[in-house]
Amino acid sequence: MTIGQSMLAEFDQEMQGTRKVLERCPDEKWHWKPHDKSGTLGWLASHVATMVEWLPTTIQSEELDYAPVGGPSWQPPKIDNRKELLAVFDKNVAAARTALSSVSDAEMLKNWRLLAGGQEIFAMPRVAAIRGMILNHHIHHRAQLTVYLRLINVAVPGLYGPSADEMQPNTAAAN
Repeated sequence: MTIGQSMLAEFDQEMQGTRKVLERCPDEKWHWKPHDKSGTLGWLASHVATMVEWLPTTIQSEELDYAPVGGPSWQPPKIDNRKELLAVFDKNVAAARTALSSVSDAEMLKNWRLLAGGQEIFAMPRVAAIRGMILNHHIHHRAQLTVYLRLINVAVPGLYGPSADEMQPNTAAAN
């Protein structure tokens, strides 16, 4: 089993949880945000759905300059509703899963660089970039999205067991 293949079970579990969260993002609250400095629910949900595409990009490249000097900065696709969100997410998950399942250990251990305007932000083995910059970062933003759901009174799905919204009334208070 390769490094990438060994990551598939965790990847699948996390993406299943993410899809449950994205499924609950209401179109009527797409432009809602909890604070002036926060992104909207639609922006955050779109970020969660699209950052999964960074995984195959990381596997298939040696570096990414997201704001190259003299060139256009990376721009995420514009997503306007939950239907588009889920379609983009599902496409990105399938591509990421394919990339993980087929990458060699030698490729996973090669250094990968993130740049901004030609300046190195970091360089590390691909496997570390995938774990930190993509998967951990993804889970962090998914957690933020669950807070948004709570604040707009949308039931939060369980991700690692039942959520408070899925618990029986007498057991929720005990936790």
